[in-house]
Amino acid sequence: MKAVRLKVSGKVQGVFYREETRQKAAKLGLAGYAENKRDGTVEVLACGDEAKAKQLIEFCKVGPLLAKVDKVDVEYIDVPDDEYEGFWVKG
Repeated sequence: MKAVRLKVSGKVQGVFYREETRQKAAKLGLAGYAENKRDGTVEVLACGDEAKAKQLIEFCKVGPLLAKVDKVDVEYIDVPDDEYEGFWVKG
């Protein structure tokens, strides 16, 4: 299954970034997770329809109201078909 892994930099921790990303991904029917990383970034992994994943990428470039996104690195990867079910916040 195709997936996209994002590394989101900026003011993205402590501003409900992961939860709002989870809500958006769930509405889009994507599976995966959003996780705070030690370096202050948020990692998002989303599996599912490519057009829906692109919508999530666009959301992640802006984020929730209190966020200030500086950069989103995008990497397309393959994951096993049954690897992820639902979308959750890690950590």
